[in-house]
Amino acid sequence: MSNQGKTVVITGATKGIGKAIAEKFASQGVNVAFTYNSNAEAAQVISTDLETQYGIKARAYPLNILEPDEFKPLFQAIDQDFDRVDFFISNAMIYGRSVVGGYGRFMRLKPRGLNNIYTATVNAFVVGSQEAAKRMEKVGGGSIVTMSSTGNLVYIENYAGHGTNKAAVEAMSRYAAVELGEMNIRVNAVSGGPIDTDALKAFTNYEEVKAETIKRSAIGRMGSPEDIAGAVYFLCTDEASWITGQTIVVDGGTTFK
Repeated sequence: MSNQGKTVVITGATKGIGKAIAEKFASQGVNVAFTYNSNAEAAQVISTDLETQYGIKARAYPLNILEPDEFKPLFQAIDQDFDRVDFFISNAMIYGRSVVGGYGRFMRLKPRGLNNIYTATVNAFVVGSQEAAKRMEKVGGGSIVTMSSTGNLVYIENYAGHGTNKAAVEAMSRYAAVELGEMNIRVNAVSGGPIDTDALKAFTNYEEVKAETIKRSAIGRMGSPEDIAGAVYFLCTDEASWITGQTIVVDGGTTFK
């Protein structure tokens, strides 16, 4: 537990992958600051559970990732509760009404939906990482991880808006890795295959995606949030101290079968 006593900031951790990441870090003695979009009650339950189960400090903060200006006051609030920031996980995503025009076949794509996905994916990573890096520099360095998706490597129906923005955030993470390296800050991406979460279930062709994923997987199953959380945590350990500017694919072998 070499990270014991350090602090991770995670965007979007009330369910799915984000929640699994929060629990993984907490289980290793890492204090957790995480954001939620609207369900303050659920966020409070999670923070209480993490503190009770793992004996760490956990706090939840509201954040709308479609409003990049909210990141600065978010980190100022975190500064009041925690004395350091060591890790930043850009995980939160949008789905539902806000992606209308961005989720669909190519000829149905609209600028507003595409712009919303870009804001939630790339802008949120950039602005969140900038704020986190300022704090990491003060403690001698840290690690940043952004979530990506193999939907930028293989065709997934209706996923063009998300897939192209995941490719963009991977490219941005490589630029960040070069420029933040002088601060001893490593930056990587974790690219997951289809993971069985509420976000995936919101897709109109969820059952088709699930069946195809199981068929393609070299180990014959869907991915779980815990599969992604393990890779994210590894990238924040000393064992990964010479890994930066990379995208780690966690997909059960679905992109090569």
